[in-house]
Amino acid sequence: LHLVALNSPFSGDMRADFQCFQQAQLVGLTSTYRAFLSSHLQDLATVVRKADRYHLPIVNLKGEILFNNWESIFNGNGGQFNIHVPIYSFDGRNVMTDPSWPQKVIWHGSTANGIRLVSNYCEAWHTADMGAMGQASPLKMGKLLDQKIYSCSNQFIVLCIENSFVS
Repeated sequence: LHLVALNSPFSGDMRADFQCFQQAQLVGLTSTYRAFLSSHLQDLATVVRKADRYHLPIVNLKGEILFNNWESIFNGNGGQFNIHVPIYSFDGRNVMTDPSWPQKVIWHGSTANGIRLVSNYCEAWHTADMGAMGQASPLKMGKLLDQKIYSCSNQFIVLCIENSFVS
């Protein structure tokens, strides 16, 4: 399953699932992509189809392995990954080195186990208000689910996950 970033950073007010779907389609990816975010409807840990959570590796756009499987992201260690394996945007840029994302932080709105944090997910990703808060993770720490709180006015990386495997 591919983990890919949106082509630009976003504040806490985003239509992330739609953006993931649209940007994947634009580059010819045919499977479904969902935002790597907890929402008012779903915890992050359950975004990927149950049948695909254990046996498929999570890879970047070029097929390099980031995680052994979906479940391994939520084992309580904050989604630790190898920072030498790049995370690419849909248009092929490395979010860790490209200046289009000046802050190397991803929004997630979740606990380390992928459960939604209703007090820290920018009002279900509908506000960029400076006073509202969102849970995010600095990628330089090598974790997708580090537990840091930021104002929803920040423009951060938004990741998308291929949520079911289509052969």
